[in-house]
Amino acid sequence: MNNYKILIAIAIVIGLGLNGFFIGRAIQRFKKEDRYISVKGFSEREVKANLAVWTIKTSITTNDISEGSRQIENDKHKITEFLIQKGIGANEIFQQDLKVVDKMAREYGDDNISSFRYIIENSIQVRSENVDNIQQVKRMTDELLKIGVVISNVNEYTPSVQYLFTKLNDIKPEMVSEATQNARKAALEFTRESKVSLGEMKKASQGLFTIVDRDDFVSGQTGEGGYGTNTNDIYKKVRVVVNVEYSVE
Repeated sequence: MNNYKILIAIAIVIGLGLNGFFIGRAIQRFKKEDRYISVKGFSEREVKANLAVWTIKTSITTNDISEGSRQIENDKHKITEFLIQKGIGANEIFQQDLKVVDKMAREYGDDNISSFRYIIENSIQVRSENVDNIQQVKRMTDELLKIGVVISNVNEYTPSVQYLFTKLNDIKPEMVSEATQNARKAALEFTRESKVSLGEMKKASQGLFTIVDRDDFVSGQTGEGGYGTNTNDIYKKVRVVVNVEYSVE
């Protein structure tokens, strides 16, 4: 019986010792895992737009809808001829929109409709990957004015030619890798200054890619491949930021 009691006591002591050991290791591991730093890595590239979208708008006023239609069609023909002569392919030119406004048909129109009843607007769109040629031809549109064709912007907020970069997926992997490497460099610099050792990567998250005009310092196009106000310049800046957490020892 005494031997039995002694064995039980020894087992209890051993159990308490092991329990304390494992609890101590768990606390040590918890403290180690709780120590981490969060850093950001940045990558930026200058790229050239690979797509130009040019909207050419013409507008006339008339009292004779048939005559107005012939005139707007004649302007369209002159514009198309001009574009083809300048090296733009016929397959790159599209009829986009035709709009007729009857001022007398407006619900809240004024009785005084001035000299003309109808406003006819026509829009042609050019979509070309030859962005250099589009930029050059855009500067020659005064030739259209000389042959009696007046063109205008779609609206005051949108440029008539938008230069877009649509090949983000081609450079995305390299940029994410570069941003991650820059984050690690920042983490190593921090640990050297703090006299600790850099551990493993715990977590990483990628921010959105932004595409802005080369000389624009405000992010206008946000999202991956999304297009906003930064479409004036043929050259773009592509940016991405990654957030990385590392354990420290």
